[in-house]
Amino acid sequence: MKQIIVITGASSGFGALAARALAHAGHSVYASMRETTGRNAPQVSEVARYAAEHGVDLRSVELDVANSESVDTGIAQIIAEAGRLDVVIHNAGHMSFGPAEAFTPEQFAQLYDINVLSTQRVNRAALPYLRKQGRGLVVWVSSSSARGGTPPYLSPYFAAKAAMDSLAVSYAGELARWGIETSIIVPGAFTKGTNHFAHSGAPADMARTAEYDDGPYAGLAEQSLKGLASLEPADADVGTVAEAIVRVVDLPFGKRPFRVHIDPSQDGCEIVNGVADRVRAEMFRRIGLQDLLSPKI
Repeated sequence: MKQIIVITGASSGFGALAARALAHAGHSVYASMRETTGRNAPQVSEVARYAAEHGVDLRSVELDVANSESVDTGIAQIIAEAGRLDVVIHNAGHMSFGPAEAFTPEQFAQLYDINVLSTQRVNRAALPYLRKQGRGLVVWVSSSSARGGTPPYLSPYFAAKAAMDSLAVSYAGELARWGIETSIIVPGAFTKGTNHFAHSGAPADMARTAEYDDGPYAGLAEQSLKGLASLEPADADVGTVAEAIVRVVDLPFGKRPFRVHIDPSQDGCEIVNGVADRVRAEMFRRIGLQDLLSPKI
């Protein structure tokens, strides 16, 4: 069944790949991004070119997840054009790399805003439509870093993704009785195929960074990244994340998995999440809220 889908952060990486894959699967996809008439104008042109060349329903929409007015306007535009909205995919995010102490509190707040608060802006704009319809799907692109084995120097990003994952879990129970389903996609560390690492943010306090680089942690940054890359199989393909999203969207309502892990490096997140999700389910049963574990049909 054709779905009307919006995916955030779709100018590149997982977002762009998923938008194309969903469009090829027969859905009407809005690839949202900021600065569509500025720095992302080439990406807007590429979306239009790709849609025309492949005969798919793939469109771009201006939506800056860091700006509530932009989010409200973007979602309203989709509703005006398509008449409804079936699937919201939270994909927008940004990475950082460096000693935690060298990041300013303002940098932590900015990273939290992009990775966590952005989902709240989109939810507040989109969920009223989904609740009114009595049916919908919210997909959250989390990270194995939320609970897996994690290397040093990525803590601001890891903390933000853990918060986002926790928010997704809480939202799942609060949306179930509205007929809105939740699925959390958990990619592992793909060091190739996206600009995630290449475009990662750096600490603003360079003097504090130098104290680490010139002290007992000299060489740790290179060792950490090299070690992380070494765990990734040579055939690891970022496209598998997009394929996983398509499979979830295409499953029948009420049959979608709560979590899907795509982790070539096997960092242990799937094991930890399995325990945590079972504990959550058991708690709901113990307090008589087991109906919140699946969407109302």
